[in-house]
Amino acid sequence: MFDLTLTFDNGPEPGVTPRVLDILRERGIKTTFFVIGEKLGDAERRRLAARAHDEGHWIGNHTFTHTVPLGQQRDPDAAQNEIGRTQAAIGELAHAKRWFRPFGGGGNLDERLLKPSVVDYLTRNKHSCVLWNAIPRDWDDPDGWAERALEQCRSQPWSLMVLHDLPSGAMDHLERFVDSAEKAGARFRQDFPAECVPIRCGEIVRPIESYVSSIEESTRQ
Repeated sequence: MFDLTLTFDNGPEPGVTPRVLDILRERGIKTTFFVIGEKLGDAERRRLAARAHDEGHWIGNHTFTHTVPLGQQRDPDAAQNEIGRTQAAIGELAHAKRWFRPFGGGGNLDERLLKPSVVDYLTRNKHSCVLWNAIPRDWDDPDGWAERALEQCRSQPWSLMVLHDLPSGAMDHLERFVDSAEKAGARFRQDFPAECVPIRCGEIVRPIESYVSSIEESTRQ
Protein backbone atom coordinates (compact mmCIF):
# COMPACT_ATOMS: atom_id res chain seq x y z
CA MET A 1 0.00 0.00 0.00
CA PHE A 2 1.15 3.51 -0.72
CA ASP A 3 -0.30 7.01 -1.03
CA LEU A 4 -0.21 8.81 -4.36
CA THR A 5 -0.96 12.43 -5.19
CA LEU A 6 -1.05 13.14 -8.93
CA THR A 7 -0.33 16.59 -10.33
CA PHE A 8 -0.30 17.81 -13.91
CA ASP A 9 1.98 20.61 -15.12
CA ASN A 10 2.23 22.85 -18.20
CA GLY A 11 -1.36 22.72 -19.47
CA PRO A 12 -4.14 23.12 -20.19
CA GLU A 13 -4.00 21.61 -23.68
CA PRO A 14 -7.18 21.11 -25.76
CA GLY A 15 -6.06 17.84 -27.31
CA VAL A 16 -4.93 16.25 -24.05
CA THR A 17 -6.45 17.75 -20.90
CA PRO A 18 -10.05 16.69 -21.71
CA ARG A 19 -9.08 13.00 -21.79
CA VAL A 20 -7.03 13.37 -18.62
CA LEU A 21 -10.07 14.89 -16.91
CA ASP A 22 -12.29 12.09 -18.23
CA ILE A 23 -9.97 9.41 -16.82
CA LEU A 24 -9.78 11.11 -13.43
CA ARG A 25 -13.54 11.61 -13.28
CA GLU A 26 -14.24 7.97 -14.20
CA ARG A 27 -12.08 6.87 -11.27
CA GLY A 28 -13.06 9.52 -8.77
CA ILE A 29 -9.51 10.87 -8.47
CA LYS A 30 -8.92 14.53 -7.55
CA THR A 31 -5.63 16.21 -8.48
CA THR A 32 -3.99 19.60 -9.02
CA PHE A 33 -3.34 21.21 -12.39
CA PHE A 34 -0.38 23.61 -12.28
CA VAL A 35 -1.14 25.81 -15.28
CA ILE A 36 0.93 28.10 -17.48
CA GLY A 37 -0.40 31.64 -17.19
CA GLU A 38 -0.07 32.68 -20.83
CA LYS A 39 -2.09 29.63 -21.93
CA LEU A 40 -5.10 30.92 -20.01
CA GLY A 41 -5.32 33.82 -22.44
CA ASP A 42 -6.75 31.32 -24.92
CA ALA A 43 -10.51 30.89 -24.42
CA GLU A 44 -10.52 27.12 -24.96
CA ARG A 45 -7.67 26.54 -22.51
CA ARG A 46 -9.36 28.80 -19.98
CA ARG A 47 -12.52 26.70 -20.29
CA LEU A 48 -10.50 23.57 -19.60
CA ALA A 49 -9.06 25.09 -16.43
CA ALA A 50 -12.59 26.03 -15.39
CA ARG A 51 -13.79 22.49 -16.10
CA ALA A 52 -11.00 21.04 -13.97
CA HIS A 53 -11.90 23.41 -11.15
CA ASP A 54 -15.61 22.62 -11.43
CA GLU A 55 -14.84 18.88 -11.24
CA GLY A 56 -13.04 19.31 -7.93
CA HIS A 57 -9.43 19.64 -9.02
CA TRP A 58 -7.20 22.37 -7.63
CA ILE A 59 -5.69 24.95 -9.97
CA GLY A 60 -2.12 25.95 -9.23
CA ASN A 61 0.34 28.48 -10.64
CA HIS A 62 3.30 27.22 -12.72
CA THR A 63 4.67 30.56 -13.99
CA PHE A 64 3.50 32.63 -16.92
CA THR A 65 5.96 31.64 -19.65
CA HIS A 66 7.75 28.49 -18.33
CA THR A 67 10.95 29.48 -20.11
CA VAL A 68 13.83 30.15 -17.70
CA PRO A 69 13.74 28.86 -14.09
CA LEU A 70 13.22 31.74 -11.66
CA GLY A 71 16.50 31.02 -9.87
CA GLN A 72 18.33 31.76 -13.13
CA GLN A 73 16.47 34.96 -14.04
CA ARG A 74 18.27 38.25 -13.40
CA ASP A 75 15.15 40.34 -13.94
CA PRO A 76 14.24 41.95 -10.58
CA ASP A 77 10.57 41.84 -11.62
CA ALA A 78 10.61 38.13 -12.43
CA ALA A 79 8.29 37.21 -9.54
CA GLN A 80 5.57 39.62 -10.60
CA ASN A 81 5.98 38.80 -14.30
CA GLU A 82 5.88 35.05 -13.83
CA ILE A 83 3.89 34.42 -10.64
CA GLY A 84 1.78 37.54 -10.28
CA ARG A 85 0.52 37.59 -13.86
CA THR A 86 -0.35 33.90 -13.67
CA GLN A 87 -2.26 34.30 -10.42
CA ALA A 88 -4.22 37.14 -11.98
CA ALA A 89 -4.99 34.94 -14.99
CA ILE A 90 -6.17 32.10 -12.74
CA GLY A 91 -8.45 34.54 -10.95
CA GLU A 92 -11.49 32.99 -9.31
CA LEU A 93 -10.25 29.48 -10.11
CA ALA A 94 -7.44 29.85 -7.55
CA HIS A 95 -7.24 27.70 -4.44
CA ALA A 96 -7.34 29.57 -1.13
CA LYS A 97 -3.78 28.42 -0.38
CA ARG A 98 -2.49 29.93 -3.65
CA TRP A 99 -0.54 26.89 -4.79
CA PHE A 100 2.63 27.74 -6.73
CA ARG A 101 5.00 25.25 -8.31
CA PRO A 102 8.37 26.55 -9.55
CA PHE A 103 9.84 25.42 -12.85
CA GLY A 104 12.93 23.25 -12.36
CA GLY A 105 14.23 23.12 -15.92
CA GLY A 106 13.67 19.37 -16.21
CA GLY A 107 12.50 18.27 -12.77
CA ASN A 108 15.53 19.56 -10.88
CA LEU A 109 15.17 20.19 -7.14
CA ASP A 110 17.98 22.68 -6.65
CA GLU A 111 18.78 26.40 -6.62
CA ARG A 112 17.30 26.86 -10.08
CA LEU A 113 13.85 26.93 -8.48
CA LEU A 114 13.85 30.22 -6.56
CA LYS A 115 15.81 33.37 -5.72
CA PRO A 116 15.52 35.73 -2.73
CA SER A 117 13.12 38.22 -4.34
CA VAL A 118 10.88 35.33 -5.41
CA VAL A 119 10.82 33.95 -1.86
CA ASP A 120 9.94 37.45 -0.63
CA TYR A 121 7.13 37.63 -3.18
CA LEU A 122 5.73 34.23 -2.20
CA THR A 123 5.72 35.04 1.49
CA ARG A 124 4.33 38.56 1.04
CA ASN A 125 1.49 37.31 -1.16
CA LYS A 126 0.65 34.28 1.02
CA HIS A 127 1.52 31.68 -1.62
CA SER A 128 2.23 28.02 -0.89
CA CYS A 129 5.20 26.50 -2.73
CA VAL A 130 4.58 22.93 -3.88
CA LEU A 131 7.54 20.78 -4.94
CA TRP A 132 7.57 17.02 -5.66
CA ASN A 133 9.25 13.70 -4.85
CA ALA A 134 8.38 11.63 -7.94
CA ILE A 135 9.37 12.54 -11.50
CA PRO A 136 8.85 9.72 -14.00
CA ARG A 137 10.02 12.03 -16.84
CA ASP A 138 6.96 11.49 -19.02
CA TRP A 139 8.07 14.33 -21.31
CA ASP A 140 11.37 12.57 -21.98
CA ASP A 141 9.99 9.02 -22.35
CA PRO A 142 6.34 9.27 -23.44
CA ASP A 143 5.90 5.51 -23.86
CA GLY A 144 7.99 4.17 -20.97
CA TRP A 145 7.24 6.51 -18.09
CA ALA A 146 4.37 4.49 -16.57
CA GLU A 147 6.55 1.60 -15.44
CA ARG A 148 9.08 3.99 -13.91
CA ALA A 149 6.28 5.89 -12.17
CA LEU A 150 5.01 2.70 -10.57
CA GLU A 151 8.51 1.86 -9.33
CA GLN A 152 8.77 5.31 -7.77
CA CYS A 153 5.43 4.85 -6.01
CA ARG A 154 6.50 1.51 -4.57
CA SER A 155 9.77 2.99 -3.27
CA GLN A 156 8.21 5.45 -0.80
CA PRO A 157 5.12 5.76 1.40
CA TRP A 158 3.68 8.86 -0.31
CA SER A 159 4.52 10.06 -3.80
CA LEU A 160 3.74 13.56 -5.04
CA MET A 161 4.08 12.90 -8.76
CA VAL A 162 4.58 15.36 -11.59
CA LEU A 163 3.00 14.47 -14.93
CA HIS A 164 2.35 16.73 -17.92
CA ASP A 165 -0.92 17.13 -19.81
CA LEU A 166 0.95 17.96 -23.02
CA PRO A 167 0.63 16.56 -26.57
CA SER A 168 3.69 14.31 -26.26
CA GLY A 169 1.71 11.07 -26.33
CA ALA A 170 2.59 10.37 -22.70
CA MET A 171 -0.98 10.76 -21.47
CA ASP A 172 -2.04 7.93 -23.78
CA HIS A 173 -0.65 5.73 -20.99
CA LEU A 174 -2.31 7.54 -18.06
CA GLU A 175 -5.26 5.17 -17.86
CA ARG A 176 -2.97 2.14 -17.76
CA PHE A 177 -0.77 3.70 -15.11
CA VAL A 178 -3.68 4.69 -12.86
CA ASP A 179 -5.18 1.23 -13.08
CA SER A 180 -1.83 -0.43 -12.40
CA ALA A 181 -1.21 1.83 -9.41
CA GLU A 182 -4.63 1.01 -8.01
CA LYS A 183 -3.99 -2.71 -8.37
CA ALA A 184 -0.65 -2.24 -6.61
CA GLY A 185 -2.40 -0.70 -3.60
CA ALA A 186 -2.38 3.04 -4.33
CA ARG A 187 -4.50 5.29 -2.14
CA PHE A 188 -5.11 8.36 -4.29
CA ARG A 189 -5.26 11.65 -2.44
CA GLN A 190 -5.32 15.32 -3.36
CA ASP A 191 -3.26 16.87 -0.57
CA PHE A 192 0.53 17.08 -0.51
CA PRO A 193 3.22 15.52 1.72
CA ALA A 194 4.44 18.12 4.22
CA GLU A 195 8.05 17.74 3.10
CA CYS A 196 7.06 18.86 -0.41
CA VAL A 197 5.51 22.17 0.74
CA PRO A 198 8.34 24.28 2.22
CA ILE A 199 6.28 27.49 2.06
CA ARG A 200 2.65 27.32 3.19
CA CYS A 201 0.31 30.31 2.98
CA GLY A 202 3.29 32.67 3.05
CA GLU A 203 5.08 31.00 5.95
CA ILE A 204 8.43 29.26 5.43
CA VAL A 205 7.84 25.99 7.27
CA ARG A 206 10.73 23.86 6.01
CA PRO A 207 14.32 24.65 4.98
CA ILE A 208 14.49 26.22 1.51
CA GLU A 209 18.16 27.23 1.23
CA SER A 210 18.99 24.49 -1.26
CA TYR A 211 16.27 25.79 -3.62
CA VAL A 212 17.35 29.46 -3.61
CA SER A 213 20.05 30.84 -5.90
CA SER A 214 22.37 33.76 -5.18
CA ILE A 215 21.92 35.24 -8.65
CA GLU A 216 20.78 38.60 -7.27
CA GLU A 217 23.86 38.87 -5.03
CA SER A 218 26.11 38.25 -8.04
CA THR A 219 24.17 40.84 -10.04
CA ARG A 220 24.82 43.52 -7.42
CA GLN A 221 28.59 42.95 -7.31
